[in-house]
Amino acid sequence: MAVAATVTNLDWSCRHTWRAASKNTLWCLVGCSIGDMGTILFFQLSGIAWPVLAIMVLAIVNGLLTSIALETFILSRQMQLLNAFKVACGMSLISMISMEAAMNIVDVLATGGARLTLWVLPIMWAAGFVTPLPYNYWRLKALGKACH
Repeated sequence: MAVAATVTNLDWSCRHTWRAASKNTLWCLVGCSIGDMGTILFFQLSGIAWPVLAIMVLAIVNGLLTSIALETFILSRQMQLLNAFKVACGMSLISMISMEAAMNIVDVLATGGARLTLWVLPIMWAAGFVTPLPYNYWRLKALGKACH
């Protein structure tokens, strides 16, 4: 109940918070895209015939893992490696999963399967960026916590 009240009373016009949320979301997008799109590209180029759903689930898992790895690397410059890994693992899975789902839904709807083409990449990235952005803003503003 307190969270609902916080959401309704939240100031959604803070440019500083939108910038910070956008930066966090962009780093997440980079990390997620490496694993996600790398997995899809592997199956696309290798010709291994897996069901589209299986490829997408594996792509999401790999996207989460590479995002955590990138975040650990970034944070390790500010803290000890073990602490950086713990913080990275404690990131918002809601944000990352929604990003991954948005990118993969766009891919399937646009290409008819688990396929990467140059024209679909910007659309996937845009969907992956915009989908978790309001949540990341809320997380920063209402909870004072960044995903990254």
